[in-house]
Amino acid sequence: MTSNAPRTWMADSMAATLALAAGCRSNSRVRSIGEAARSVGLSPSALRYYEARGLVTPAARRAGRRMYGTGELRRLAFIQLVHQLGLPLDTAAVMLDESGAEWRVQAEDEIDRLETLVARARGAQVFLRLAVSCPNEHPVTECPDLVATLDQLLAGRTIDDLARDHGDP
Repeated sequence: MTSNAPRTWMADSMAATLALAAGCRSNSRVRSIGEAARSVGLSPSALRYYEARGLVTPAARRAGRRMYGTGELRRLAFIQLVHQLGLPLDTAAVMLDESGAEWRVQAEDEIDRLETLVARARGAQVFLRLAVSCPNEHPVTECPDLVATLDQLLAGRTIDDLARDHGDP
């Protein structure tokens, strides 16, 4: 004869798990770490990392499991967006938690950094196009325009000087 106690515990546990899973599929108030991670395209370890960095805090814990509500999911979606754009997590942290004046300064600094990066990337495109357009086998030693540019660098000109000569800001 078997005891009903284990069956009752198992039935109650399964019912609670199914209710939690059903609630997570709908617009429930909280989601487990696994479901939260899937909903924003991250791994559960990424959520734990963001928690350790202070970027997100679970809304609650149930049976020791982290649970995330809509506000936390929005923070995670924002963090994922920032990450996919290649912005630093420090920028995300400031934008999430600091005053408007503080995060705007950080955002303006990041915009300046990105403008510099874009300018350098455009310079790299020009350089590579110049190299590709050279009909010689080895443009570094055989392309007159590239050799002249390298000679200017050896003479003390900077890349920024050369970019300004070509009309780049």
